[in-house]
Amino acid sequence: MADNLPSEFDVIVIGTGLPESIIAAACSRSGQRVLHVDSRSYYGGNWASFSFSGLLSWLKEYQENNDIVSESPTCQKQILENEEAIALSRKDKTIQHVEVLCYASQDLHEDVEEAGALQKNHASVTSAHSTEAADSACLPTKDESLSTMSCEMPAEQTPSSDPESALEVNDAEATGEKENYCDNKSCVSSTSGGKTSENVPVTEDTTEQPKKNRITYSKIIKEGRRFNIDLVSKLLYSRGLLIDLLIKSNVSRYAEFKNVTRILAFREGRVEQVPCSRADVFNSRQLTMVEKRMLMKFLTFCMEFEEHPDEYKAYEEITFSEYLKTQKLTPNLQYFVLHSIAMTPETSSSTIDGLKATKNFLHCLGRYGNTPFLFPLYGQGELPQCFCRMCAVFGGIYCLRHSVQCLVVDKESRRCKAIIDQFGQRIISKHFLVEDSYFSENTCSRVQYRQISRAVLITDRSVLKTDSDQQTSILTVPAEEPGTSAVRVIELCSSTMTCMKGTYLVHLTCASSKTAREDLEPVVQKLFIPYTEMEIENEEFEKPRLLWVLYFNMRDSSDISRNCYNDLPSNVYVCSGPDCGLGNDNAVKQAETLFQKICPNEDFCPPPPNPEDIVLDGDSLQPEASESSAIPEANSETPKESTSLGKPEESPE
Repeated sequence: MADNLPSEFDVIVIGTGLPESIIAAACSRSGQRVLHVDSRSYYGGNWASFSFSGLLSWLKEYQENNDIVSESPTCQKQILENEEAIALSRKDKTIQHVEVLCYASQDLHEDVEEAGALQKNHASVTSAHSTEAADSACLPTKDESLSTMSCEMPAEQTPSSDPESALEVNDAEATGEKENYCDNKSCVSSTSGGKTSENVPVTEDTTEQPKKNRITYSKIIKEGRRFNIDLVSKLLYSRGLLIDLLIKSNVSRYAEFKNVTRILAFREGRVEQVPCSRADVFNSRQLTMVEKRMLMKFLTFCMEFEEHPDEYKAYEEITFSEYLKTQKLTPNLQYFVLHSIAMTPETSSSTIDGLKATKNFLHCLGRYGNTPFLFPLYGQGELPQCFCRMCAVFGGIYCLRHSVQCLVVDKESRRCKAIIDQFGQRIISKHFLVEDSYFSENTCSRVQYRQISRAVLITDRSVLKTDSDQQTSILTVPAEEPGTSAVRVIELCSSTMTCMKGTYLVHLTCASSKTAREDLEPVVQKLFIPYTEMEIENEEFEKPRLLWVLYFNMRDSSDISRNCYNDLPSNVYVCSGPDCGLGNDNAVKQAETLFQKICPNEDFCPPPPNPEDIVLDGDSLQPEASESSAIPEANSETPKESTSLGKPEESPE
């Protein structure tokens, strides 16, 4: 409980998003005493992943959160004369304009419950024309699986016996074999006793389906624990900063990854695969022999463009789109390079930006597969948890469902000296890291936030059907109107452990110009059709069918100057939420920058020591009580035939 918390730390981190978790791990690794708290009952904040019922409960939680009328700063009683308080917000206002549409057959019966659930509750179904998302679930949630007692001391983790191992990447077909698994986190009851419940494996649905390929809403509910739905949709560049950090720090041993198998393009109303590697280019039937030579010549130039400034200096003032028109490229090739390789905005990206993006894409090719991208099994939400585990290994203390009322600031020095938590306990620290969403309106009154439009779809088949149904794809749909953004589409198959077999999980993302539905529904209508009984009878349908759709807007707090926040003490640092970009470089750069301010002479997330070289004193600070760990357990079951990628050159393509 909170009474057992030490009264003093070196670093207090509020929020468990990716940047905060990386900083907490780095500080703990460098010997700092770290307290990591989150008012939520799950790890990750807006970087989290949820089971299907967990997502519905998250939506309900946000609606209830919006009903909070006033904030009561009860901590004022504990503020001394020479101190002042910076109140933190009780309301999370980062999610807006939530709309849920259900197209799957709504044959839900009262006795249908999520397989492997800890308790029996019922769910009601949101109709296709309703926007009331929050009332559509009251099932046991993934939040409960991740929740802990008010405060617990993480258990000591045993470092991997093979320190040379790096990323585990699974082949596309190999992961398809795994059918039965419990939720990827240990199921921890949120009762006061804090006893751990046994994991209940999800069993195969053996009931006969009345119609071929019929997927009902009740089946989605029943198989809900097979879904791991990301709030933010991103991929990892195989030579990006996050992959390098995962390998360097050996945090990669806590996660497994899967290759993205295809780069797709949407052109003239059709989805087609983009050849990007040398082998793909020469094997492509979409390109003529002349086009293949043109493309290879241009891509070769992009790999070493900085060595030939004369060839692009004259075009630095124009957009990359205009620059491509000056090269010997057909319109077909210009489209592929701009939207599927460089993936840069057509109207705002400069020639240099486009050349750098193309070089980065090509530089990442072939390290772990035929595309530059990796995806973490069980979803993006695994990554913050991996770094939280590392922090716990080196003594960090974790408290979920533990809110902070205010920061205590010394009036004379203008430095923050402590926090006061929900129990009224004053906890002293030298440094404070706070995720943006925890600040009140008074603190953020001058901040101008951008928004991200998001859509999450459950569909019955891929946008581009091939012989293999285990394809993970990325597709960019260009903007059609001025002032709007291109839409990034990431399609995940069941072997990524993010959806049930026979379905695909599709994420759409773009920078907001309107509400998420207004921004993204036109693209959804181009690529998909609603799921209806009439379509089930007709096998000859061209587009995938929509089973369930969620739209929402998420706050983009990245790249905001700290000067925009009112009266922040110098030892209070702001961590932003997810940005709109495809990769995670912004989070890693932010984490490293803030870490260097806290520990200027320390290495950022160095490799852990070899267990055989560690000599512990009698009064070791390493925690021993494994039963009270608040850190999510590693996935007890993972797809077979995983390949160690410590030596990328030996990895399968």
